[in-house]
Amino acid sequence: MTAFLIANIAPIMFGALVLFLLVGFPVAFSLAACGLFFGFIGVELGLMPQALLEAIPLRIIGIMQNDTLLAIPFFTFMGLLLERSGMAEDLLETIGQLFGPIRGGLAIAVILVGALLAATTGVVAASVISMGLISLPIMLRYGYDRRIATGVIAASGTLAQIIPPSLVLIVMADQLGRSVGDMYKGAFIPGFVLTGLYLAYVVGIALFKPQWAPALPPEARTIREPNGDSGLRSLGILFGLVLISTIVLSSNYSALLSWRAGHEIIAAKDETIVVAMIFGVVFAMALAILNRALKLNLLSRMAERVTFALVPPLTLIFLVLGTIFLGVATPTEGGAMGAVGALIMALMRKRLDMSLLKQALNTTTKLSTFVLFILIGSTVFNLVFQGLDGRVWVEHLLTSLPGGVLGFLIVVNILVFVLAFFLDFFELAFIIIPLIGPVAEKLGIDLVWFGVLLAVNMQTSFMHPPFGFALFYLRSVAAKDDYTDKVTGKRLARVTTGQIYWGAVPFVVIQIIMVGLIIAFPGLVTSGLGHEHKVDIDKVQIIGPSDDNSYESIAPPSFGGSDDAPAADGSAAPSPEDDPAADVMRSLQAEQAGSAASGASK
Repeated sequence: MTAFLIANIAPIMFGALVLFLLVGFPVAFSLAACGLFFGFIGVELGLMPQALLEAIPLRIIGIMQNDTLLAIPFFTFMGLLLERSGMAEDLLETIGQLFGPIRGGLAIAVILVGALLAATTGVVAASVISMGLISLPIMLRYGYDRRIATGVIAASGTLAQIIPPSLVLIVMADQLGRSVGDMYKGAFIPGFVLTGLYLAYVVGIALFKPQWAPALPPEARTIREPNGDSGLRSLGILFGLVLISTIVLSSNYSALLSWRAGHEIIAAKDETIVVAMIFGVVFAMALAILNRALKLNLLSRMAERVTFALVPPLTLIFLVLGTIFLGVATPTEGGAMGAVGALIMALMRKRLDMSLLKQALNTTTKLSTFVLFILIGSTVFNLVFQGLDGRVWVEHLLTSLPGGVLGFLIVVNILVFVLAFFLDFFELAFIIIPLIGPVAEKLGIDLVWFGVLLAVNMQTSFMHPPFGFALFYLRSVAAKDDYTDKVTGKRLARVTTGQIYWGAVPFVVIQIIMVGLIIAFPGLVTSGLGHEHKVDIDKVQIIGPSDDNSYESIAPPSFGGSDDAPAADGSAAPSPEDDPAADVMRSLQAEQAGSAASGASK
């Protein structure tokens, strides 16, 4: 029995963890208890040194000193403030009125607002609950199929998982040992491609099943001009002006920098894009403010409403993500700046009070504590698991799969997809990623690409019937009984749990298709990353002092030039005798020799 336990302790430990989780014991305590229990067994059997258990407090202190994890409470607080200050209501109402006249317009508005909320909040619960409360009654009022309405709301809320500043990307970067900024850059394009796939699905439904996604009736289109015009022409002209000004600035940005500095400067591509975007939204806001303040009447009500609803969150997005992408701010600093920006926006909307602030702080504290406890538990588990050679067992298990790298990716994604039925993304990230990350790196897989791939896959954990958290969030705000609509006075049927589940299935399929696209086209992720500068270790030279402690013979490295090459100003290169550092060393050696001689004479 002891021999069997020694030979198979790693798989037994992993199986015990699965058993704990299936029983329903809290994840953080399951991880820690399992790790400590098998750690004591391993020490008693001589499989691991006791010093490894003594290192657990140091690991926990290391977690507390991890500045990257501070981004989680900052972005959570920012998202909760924005969601509860009425931004989601304004966005949904405005974009709903903008796209309402076309079939499927309300569903398109929900997806676009979901993407915007994802880029400002990063919190799935906030997005799904706010859109469920605001959009679902309106969509049901005007005849949307319940499966389409609930599926669109749940799926667009889960975009917060993959569109920066996603919390799961912060955790993924921490677990894989990669930069959060790189993870954000890599996820940017896949996030918006996924949004485009959602939009394509809604457009297809509107074309082939128009009765499932009808247009808003004329009496529901409230943002109109006094003469009854929609005002879309004015909005189109404003959009054209902003687009032209943005293109002109991006084309001449390097020239502007060169003119200001007095010498040629070639601006980075991402810097040019961020600056041009910020200029565009500020330019649109300035035109709208001037039009209202001076009563010029150049912009329609629709153009003004869209500008005042979209520009503040877009400005916050470009400032927070832009500074992170450009390397001006770390993700933690960007999150802190976003939290301050959210406070300012809530004050501008006159929605900030002590009650709202307490709710946001309370929820932020709960979520941050939840993450911290799971991270501590997973640290204890992984430390013991590695001490018992569990990583070697996992490595042999996954590298021996048929198909090489592709076989590994297929099996890992199926594993994550199945586990997502039972675990949420935090638990998946803290339990699974430390086990499979080293194997992926050994197989030569880019860990940033791998992290984004798994983040898209983990997104399905919110959409899986019957355990998807987004479905539970939506169930909590959807009508559980038949009700009378307050606007039309009609009696409407309740939303059933089965309708919510069936509405989620097509979007889960779309997310699986997105996983396949990332595997087939890695450039969707890697094209947003900078090129890595590799160092040839064989050519690295370490120059140190000789045995006689003579520092005069050490010449500085030439960095490609000849040893006797002239300096940049045309003068000859300094000789060792003229080197100030060599002079200092000679004087120190002379003092030491003098003191030694005086000691000998005494």
